[in-house]
This record gives sequence, structure tokens and C-alpha cells, in this order.
Amino acid sequence: MDSDLTTLFRPTGPEEIALVRKSGFRRWPPRLAGQPIFYPVTNREYAIQIARDWNVKESGYGCITRFHVRASFMTRYPIQKVGGALHTEWWIPADDLDGLNDNIVGLIEIIDEFTREPV
Repeated sequence: MDSDLTTLFRPTGPEEIALVRKSGFRRWPPRLAGQPIFYPVTNREYAIQIARDWNVKESGYGCITRFHVRASFMTRYPIQKVGGALHTEWWIPADDLDGLNDNIVGLIEIIDEFTREPV
């Protein structure tokens, strides 16, 4: 991986990933009212926890995305520790999301998918 890039992970539910797919896997959709920040996480393990515990519970589906952003853009956002050692994320204000999208290098990839177990 290029040292000029930062790798980010994002646990995502069905509605959000549908909008990402519609963008050609190039952009994140605008935040909805009541969503003041976009918070990608720093590692796959934490993203898996969120997708399984929240997205699947809420909608029956969750996926993990991975994408790369120019490191120079990400330096303005300190990593936030929000729990245990793996629970780290960036808090990007909704107003900065277009800037983040403009600094994505390559495509947003789906790297894991989870669904509710049949009953």
C-alpha cells in the first residue's frame, strides 16, 4: 500500500451500500439529518463487530467496506478511541464529506458481508 494513502473501513447497512453502489463505488452519500459525522473505523475487526452487532440486528444485512484516502487529507482528523484497544475511528464532520470523497483513491470495496442466520 502506498504510504501516501490511509486505509479506512466502514461497516455499512443495505441502504447506504445501495447508494455507494449507485455512485460506482466512488463516493459516500451525504449524511442524513441527525448524522453530523461520518465515522470510518481504523481496522477490520472493529468494523466486523459493528456490522454484526448493529447492521445485521437492525436490517438483517451488514457489510464491511475498505477504501483508501490521501493521507494528507486524513491528517486533520485525529483518531478517536471510543472503547477498547480496537475501537478506534475518525470523526469526519458531515460538511467535510465531499472533501473526503474527493480524496478517495480507487474504489470503495466490499470485503465482508453478513446476514441474519435463518430461524
